[in-house]
Amino acid sequence: MMKISNETKVGALTAITITLMVLGFNFLKGKSLLKTGNFIYAKFSDAKALTTSNPVYVNGFQIGSVYEIENDDANLKSISVAIKLKGEYNIPDNSVASISSNPLGTPSIEIALGNSTNKLTHGSIIETVENEGILGDLKNKFVPVADQLKMTTKTLDSVLKNINSIFDANAKNNLQGIVANINKTTASLIVSSASIETMLNQQSGSIAQSMNNVNSFTKNLTAQNDKINSTLGNLEKTSAQLAASDIAGSVNQLKGAIENLNGVIKKIDSKEGSIGLLLNDKTLYNNLTNTVRSANILMDDLKTHPKRYVNISVFGKKDKSTPLSAPINDTLTKKP
Repeated sequence: MMKISNETKVGALTAITITLMVLGFNFLKGKSLLKTGNFIYAKFSDAKALTTSNPVYVNGFQIGSVYEIENDDANLKSISVAIKLKGEYNIPDNSVASISSNPLGTPSIEIALGNSTNKLTHGSIIETVENEGILGDLKNKFVPVADQLKMTTKTLDSVLKNINSIFDANAKNNLQGIVANINKTTASLIVSSASIETMLNQQSGSIAQSMNNVNSFTKNLTAQNDKINSTLGNLEKTSAQLAASDIAGSVNQLKGAIENLNGVIKKIDSKEGSIGLLLNDKTLYNNLTNTVRSANILMDDLKTHPKRYVNISVFGKKDKSTPLSAPINDTLTKKP
């Protein structure tokens, strides 16, 4: 039987101890040597200080932990996180994972479950979204307030500039000039009021004389009161006579005459009576036109064939030509 030396035993024991320590350390970190179990993967652009063995939660319940973190490219723009699940969980394939950073503790991964009927399987890649965390929320809330403060500061600065532009040296001089002018105006008003008072005192005699004239005029009116009463009496009598006259009867007679005249005009405008027929009936006009035309034909025929009507020649023959059926054009166009 081969005898094992003490050095070999110590070396083997040391190797076994180191191996057990590595396995125990990885076990405490959530890793296993053979990488067994159910894994899903998530890719983030910012790991936010996430490390291995950090918890993974769904609705506040830990379903796994971070197994390992690796970069997909040399630029570190995409970081792949392997999540080891503690068991078989039905996670919809449209669920979303995000890194929740905690200022007072370690960061973790939060998975918001979707509503899909398809489930994530071993090796699937879950969708991710960047979660800014508490500090990000505070930043988002503080940014609008900061913008408003900036706008307020700019507005206040503009107001101060306007005030400074108003109260510059020239404006101050102008204000002083305005105050000086107001003082001069006040002094002028005082002088003017004194002048007006003096003028009124000087004109007091004229005003008294005017009042005396008014009194004289009223006295004259009182003296002529009888004549005025007589004149008013005559006016009253005249108005009474006008009121007693039969103005209404005269107006009624005038209305009757106008109505009779309207009746005569209506009859003339209608076909009643001789005047209405002469004005409105075309038959008489046509008859007169035909009569005049016949007379024109007779005169033209008499001029053209006088032997037909007067036969004085002893040797002459009777004119047997056809009588005229229309007047000659010269007769028609001849003007009187």
